Amino acid sequence: MSSVAEQLRSAREAQGMSLHDLAEQTKIRTDHLEALERADYEPFPAPVYIRGSVRTCAGVLKMDVPAVLQALDEELARSPEFSNPPSLTGERRGPLDWLTYQLSRVNWRVTGIIGAVVVVVGGGYWSWQAWTHRVREDPLTRLGPGLYRPGPTSEGDLLPLPPVPPSL
Repeated sequence: MSSVAEQLRSAREAQGMSLHDLAEQTKIRTDHLEALERADYEPFPAPVYIRGSVRTCAGVLKMDVPAVLQALDEELARSPEFSNPPSLTGERRGPLDWLTYQLSRVNWRVTGIIGAVVVVVGGGYWSWQAWTHRVREDPLTRLGPGLYRPGPTSEGDLLPLPPVPPSL
């Protein structure tokens, strides 16, 4: 069986299309199409771009897309460059990576609703506590001494208390 690059080239030539015609129909750059027909995958940053370009070309050229993609996968699996997925960072994973992964798994809608309910219930409870404390408190306890401040007095300045009338 011929390679995917040869299949694409022969299908394009059989339909009498130039690379520029195929580029216009697929909206794929001409240099990428040339690289695909040479089986040179260097211009593509990742295998997903290779697969997408081949899928688009095969669809426009009216080829059997699943069969072409199957052949491409086998071809890429034989290549040491594309046989294993590359490490995205090349570094070990640390606790911050674990934490961000765990946070990405959280259902934020449910968490937001629960948080809103907790805030409303907590605010209501706090308001009720403040109101009941205010109702029970003597209103005069928070008043200051006022404008008149009596000075120090001696006992002679004060009038005696009136006598208590005898009880009958």
